Amino acid sequence: MSPDDRTERYFEQFRSDFDTLRREIGKAIVGQEDVVEHLLVALIGGGHVLLEGLPGMGKTLLGRTLAEAVDLSFQRIQCTPDLMPADVIGTYVVMETPQGRRTFEFQKGPLFANIVLADQVNRTTPKTQSALLEAMDEESITVSTETFSLPQPYFVLATQNPLEMEGTYPLPEAQIDRFFFKLLVPAPSNQQMEEILDRTTGATPEKIRPALDADRIIELRQFARGVSMSAGIRRLAVGMVAATQPENEQAPETVRRYVRYGSGPRGARALVVAAKIRAVLDGRDELSSADLCDVAHAALRHRLIMNFEGQAENVSPDDLIDGILESIAGR
Repeated sequence: MSPDDRTERYFEQFRSDFDTLRREIGKAIVGQEDVVEHLLVALIGGGHVLLEGLPGMGKTLLGRTLAEAVDLSFQRIQCTPDLMPADVIGTYVVMETPQGRRTFEFQKGPLFANIVLADQVNRTTPKTQSALLEAMDEESITVSTETFSLPQPYFVLATQNPLEMEGTYPLPEAQIDRFFFKLLVPAPSNQQMEEILDRTTGATPEKIRPALDADRIIELRQFARGVSMSAGIRRLAVGMVAATQPENEQAPETVRRYVRYGSGPRGARALVVAAKIRAVLDGRDELSSADLCDVAHAALRHRLIMNFEGQAENVSPDDLIDGILESIAGR
């Protein structure tokens, strides 16, 4: 088999595995094709996802379904105001040996799983939210003087409701920036609502079977990162991120007017890694400007922090990103 044939086979297997995983999730999730695709891109890309939508849109169901569709360990954290950091990280407890000796042993918390669903993450206090920082960024947890590595691949899916503000604690900018994507879950159409009713009020739903294991997900990640990127596309990615920063000369007038802080290196990395996976799904081994544009909203919307005027006028980050794409990428 020639190198070209081998590469083509790898591309086909990548798309086949991705589509298989998407079909398994589709057994429980009606519609939401873009959300599901971006969720899988983030999983393979090695990032984390902040899922935002109104109550009852299937955010928690999507997280549970993803966990069922892959052969990985899963833990769910129901975030509440009384949740403490030790409840999610774990703590040392006193254990007694058969010989009667007492020792300290670390009991791992729910963060020690491949997939962690932090449900209603903005309902827990900043003190507990901060327990996720090291886990999401360094994929390790430090307790006292000891550091524990987290299982690989490691994926945090956090959900939040954008409207209900009473009793919530908005995520700090440092926490938000650690999310690879922020995905918005739209309301279903009438036709999709009918299908949801059929599935949830009828016969027993289809059983979801694991489609990928940890080793295969890491293989897909490494293969996607091998996609080449020309100097021109690299400059375009940097320009798109720079245009989100109001003090940068490439920023459009709307960004200068409404944005307080823009994206940084994490946003650029998420943009390029996700675009490479998009290129593989299209059967290409080289990045294009269209790939960057396809993932720009998911990678950058949560990294645009509005100033007072932007908040007062309820400016949408997606509208600002549209303007950036038009001015920087000509889209």
